[in-house]
Amino acid sequence: MLLAAVISGFYKDGATLSITLASITTMFVGVFAMYYTRGHKKEVKQKEGYIIVTFGWIVMSISGMLPYLFSGAIPDITNAFFETVSGYTTTGASIMDDIEAMPEGILFWRSLTHWIGGMGIIVLAIAILPLLGIGGMQLFSAEAPGPSGDKLHPRITDTAKRLWLIYFGYTIAETILLQVAGMSFFDAINHAMATLSTGGFSTKNASLAHWNDQPLIQYIVIFFMFLAGSNFVLSYFAFKGRFQKVFKDEEFRYYAGFVLVFTLIVAVVIYYKANITDMTPGYPMVLGNAESAFRHALFQIVSVITTTGFVSADFTQWTPFLTVFFFGLFFLGGSAGSTAGGIKVMRHLLIIKNGVLEFKRTLHTNAIIPVRYNNKTVKEKIVYNIIGFFVLYMLLFIIGALVLGFIGLDFESAIGGSASSLGNVGPALGSLNPVSNFNGLPVLAKWWCGFLMLAGRLELFTVLILLTPYFWKNT
Repeated sequence: MLLAAVISGFYKDGATLSITLASITTMFVGVFAMYYTRGHKKEVKQKEGYIIVTFGWIVMSISGMLPYLFSGAIPDITNAFFETVSGYTTTGASIMDDIEAMPEGILFWRSLTHWIGGMGIIVLAIAILPLLGIGGMQLFSAEAPGPSGDKLHPRITDTAKRLWLIYFGYTIAETILLQVAGMSFFDAINHAMATLSTGGFSTKNASLAHWNDQPLIQYIVIFFMFLAGSNFVLSYFAFKGRFQKVFKDEEFRYYAGFVLVFTLIVAVVIYYKANITDMTPGYPMVLGNAESAFRHALFQIVSVITTTGFVSADFTQWTPFLTVFFFGLFFLGGSAGSTAGGIKVMRHLLIIKNGVLEFKRTLHTNAIIPVRYNNKTVKEKIVYNIIGFFVLYMLLFIIGALVLGFIGLDFESAIGGSASSLGNVGPALGSLNPVSNFNGLPVLAKWWCGFLMLAGRLELFTVLILLTPYFWKNT
């Protein structure tokens, strides 16, 4: 927050004092909490892990909305909380009607919530969740350059440092490249933070469509979105020179393959069939142009699969087929161990593999046919965990859509809003389409979408287990 206050002071946007006051308030509460708990035993077991992860994100969201409230940029608590949760969970759904009218310090803080949340998710997915046994993330216990065993390991600190350096390095690299390509420094640093976190907050009302006439900027963003949606452990291996480890990774091959195949499908439909309208007056797409069709197809495919949520055009206006197609991609997600949300490619792979093997098991009832991933046998417990995660995810999506429908949203907006919030995608369907925002939602719907964002971002089990009565019983 102090960094955002410095940016605010540099641009003289009038929000410097408010952001500084918000940071002082946050620090005061933090220091008081540290002093009050100084005598407590600092031992973190599995149950405490669930509580720390969930309440950590909630506390961050409460403190993170202070700059919005104190500056008057978002005077309403519901909207301020929604924007902050959307930021920290790297969803990118916004309630701001005129982003470009906001003070620079506030926009920088908004992007920073993405960046902090994205880094937190990487450490969470690779260093913490495997030890809690969440959603099949135990697979990382062997692959991650860090923790192992049944309790929080000192090597988590080393893992976090290495991953933070990679994350920080990518952010600096993208900022420089975007500046060279023609963005201002302010726009470049904000979009770099939003890209690497797969967040999607932009400093422009038209998002990346603002630069539709500058293809190089969009290609740079596409490249870094793709990196952010891949497993950050693979980036670690690549920087260590172990490229074979990267290209042999099964999830990475499918992730890259999905992007390529889906892009070609969408590009062909756009080129020959789509009734493409200008996303925003002054930021047109080039109609009937092969490069433009390929670029917008690639941009939107990577943006949705990685759950970044940047938009270069309104994909819901392309064809009914592509609207349904992109809705399906809301459930795919990027790679496990990335900043992307969604179900994740790895889980889809293991569910499909297990489903196919069920045919063999039916024919050969006495045979032991295990699921294999990266040429290693996957424990049955992990497979069951992933299937359970998938069932819970789809059930929560259906309940989420029902609640939004009950509150008053139409069918398309309800299913789109539920899928987008749970998958941390950002843009949705209906009244929540890529060229609209979430400001028109009823108050209750905003709080519900905030809950879905948090549950989806923290791998469901982490949040939902706190709602079970037996979690709170002393054992």
